[in-house]
Amino acid sequence: MQLIIYIVFIIFFSLNIQLACNQGGAESKKPVVVMELDKVEILANIIQMQKISDIPEPDGYERVQVKDLSFAKYLRNLALNTEDNTVYSYDGSVIMGKDGYQYAVIDMDIGKRDLQQCADAVMRLRAEYLYHQKKYAEIHFNFLSDGRPRYYTNYAKEDRNYPKFRKYMNYIFAYANTGSLKNELKKVNKIEDIQIGDIFIQTGVPFGHAVIVVDVAKERQTGKKIFMVAQSFMPAQSIHIIKNVNSDLNPWYSVDFGKTLVLPSWTFYPSDLRRF
Repeated sequence: MQLIIYIVFIIFFSLNIQLACNQGGAESKKPVVVMELDKVEILANIIQMQKISDIPEPDGYERVQVKDLSFAKYLRNLALNTEDNTVYSYDGSVIMGKDGYQYAVIDMDIGKRDLQQCADAVMRLRAEYLYHQKKYAEIHFNFLSDGRPRYYTNYAKEDRNYPKFRKYMNYIFAYANTGSLKNELKKVNKIEDIQIGDIFIQTGVPFGHAVIVVDVAKERQTGKKIFMVAQSFMPAQSIHIIKNVNSDLNPWYSVDFGKTLVLPSWTFYPSDLRRF
């Protein structure tokens, strides 16, 4: 009831502001789903969590410890979009509204072209971490065509401005994919060893998929791990944390998932786990 009252108040307040101010009103792939959201639905999509670390662990669990300035710490502290928990396509159309399988949306731009898809989102997160740590020489990804790395420092020369970095990432997105990314990652032999920053990745025909582990917790009594995953997809869209629609652990997944990790968008196997 309080939420309904809040929504009605916000809509009334917004309409009065609009009246007072007299306000008026790409690439090759098309969005999978296109929907129109009214103000009530957008307001209902507002979430209170500021970052991934604000998402609660289930009872009896605690987050694993991570080192300061690590990739794991960076991912755990990614900001969430608290104003609109909607997954948008690169062209601004809606992929998933409040009834979608996104638990939360990461507050990071998509770009204006259909480039930042699944493996691209993984590379973007890794590169953003390295860029903000000023580890410029470590930013490199392989091209699919020849398997050779393209280095950010070679591309940008002495220009370390963020717009140049984003141009480099678009350059990478255009010539790398799940196949090239998988080839440069190291295999994780045991699912029980899963860490923040690990990637479930598959190649396939006509395409594969990749999701990244953005947080890990463990059961206090047994040490059994649970984890959260995030993804982009086709077309290029908001990076979002995936719900676990089949478990009370939502949005966490247990390492005890058996022979297959069944996500709403894809199915992976323990052997698909890789690491930078």
